[in-house]
Amino acid sequence: MNLRRRAFLRTAAAAAAATATSRFAQAASDFPSRPITLIVGFAAGGPTDVYARVLAQAMQKSLGVTVIVEAVPGAAGSLGAGRVARAAPDGYTLCVGPGMSTHVINGAIYDLPYDVVRDFTPIALISFLHQIVLVKKEMPANDLKGFVAWLKANPDVAMEATSGPGSPAHVAGLLLQKETGTSFRFIPYRGLGPALQDLVAGRVDFMIDAGINAMPHVRSGAIKAYTVMSESRAPAAPEVPSADEAGFPGLRTSLWQSIFAPKGVPKDVVDKLSGAVRAALTDPELRARFADQGHVIVPPDRQSPEALAEFQRAEIERWWPIIKTAKIKAE
Repeated sequence: MNLRRRAFLRTAAAAAAATATSRFAQAASDFPSRPITLIVGFAAGGPTDVYARVLAQAMQKSLGVTVIVEAVPGAAGSLGAGRVARAAPDGYTLCVGPGMSTHVINGAIYDLPYDVVRDFTPIALISFLHQIVLVKKEMPANDLKGFVAWLKANPDVAMEATSGPGSPAHVAGLLLQKETGTSFRFIPYRGLGPALQDLVAGRVDFMIDAGINAMPHVRSGAIKAYTVMSESRAPAAPEVPSADEAGFPGLRTSLWQSIFAPKGVPKDVVDKLSGAVRAALTDPELRARFADQGHVIVPPDRQSPEALAEFQRAEIERWWPIIKTAKIKAE
């Protein structure tokens, strides 16, 4: 009797699983049939939120459904990313924003209830924001080599303004220390806006920020820009030399934007979402608005889910040792 019961239960379970799989496959084939939500892990009205709304509007054209943007701010984007990690793997809830923070740095400094690699499905690598080394106008050096020489002559004197421990500006500063053999202090602010104000006022020595935010102050002479932390110059700051031109080719970093879904999303759904992003990135209006925000769209061959997965792995391999050596802890 027990053997018959166990056989019956196995048969029933297999039938239920087959039915669920069939229904899920049917749902995937009909995707999308209802609104899609893009979760932004940062404040509503902020630059990431604005960016996501531009992307959502363009994605709607090929998906044929409404794409909603919802802000779930907190813990450097990890609350929003966690919401996506726990969502159903059906493609209707996605994480959009600075993957450098949510899917690289946060995994090294937070005790997260999810894994930044295993619990997500890559959808698309979208764009980059170039970071620039900015200094107060009173700084005696006129270029990056001169600044590095000044830092070496004045160890632990200079103050770099950041938006807090583990922020991209902080991590970029750690890279600057590593590549130049210098040491300086990190001064945390509640955002780079107030930090930039204090740099203009000369209360801190330097900071690392996106060129689109700082170039008006550079062009007015209120602060100096030494280098773009990239192999090439930034469209938003064409007059500023690249790290390679400045003589520090290892000084490369960027703020990259991406879309991730929960793990287990069916491949045909991933392909539809990835295709919608690719189509959106050819939209002239989107391209113009992204350019106005300082974003550089990645080439088509780097927009795929596979390219994002490979890039994320490379970023983790590069940054986690630097972050963990510095023993950064989230506050």
